[in-house]
Amino acid sequence: MKALRALLNPVVAAILLALIVAWPAGSLRAEDAAATEAQKLDALFAELADPDSADWQRAEQDIWREWSKSGSPALDLLLKRGREAMAAGDLPAAIEHLTALTDHAPAFAEGWNARATAYYNAGLFGPSIADVRITLSLNPRHFGALAGLGMMLEELNRPEDALRVYEAARAIHPHQSGVLDAIERLQAQLDGQSL
Repeated sequence: MKALRALLNPVVAAILLALIVAWPAGSLRAEDAAATEAQKLDALFAELADPDSADWQRAEQDIWREWSKSGSPALDLLLKRGREAMAAGDLPAAIEHLTALTDHAPAFAEGWNARATAYYNAGLFGPSIADVRITLSLNPRHFGALAGLGMMLEELNRPEDALRVYEAARAIHPHQSGVLDAIERLQAQLDGQSL
């Protein structure tokens, strides 16, 4: 019995020591990975914000690709199915998939943004605006959500608010032709009203 205790104590001690040493290192590696991802996105946004960038389309695609990663294959599948249903015109199915996604991943901004788009396409501006607000609270640089909010505000006959939102989207992504056209159109409209 004493021999067994003598053998187990060093083994148990070694296992515990290994766990204690490995746990913070794993935690630090996850933090390092998150910091690296944040730096990568920052660089992509800097490239995107440069009005003279020749490669802004690649930066935009890379940003969308990063935004679409939930960290879970199952949740990524819900996003994919929601987008596919939306593309097929099956808005109830899209909303159903994306609601399941937002229920299971409430901190995943792109789930809220995708559902906001589905609600918008279904003509449900109230729920869409509510989801855009959540998207922007989770990801304030979401130029797609800002552009969508600008479109809804414009359709709701709130040109001053729409213009402010479009200008915020342009500050992040100055290459969106729809946003640039909307800013020009609303500025002309508002200038005409002030005469």
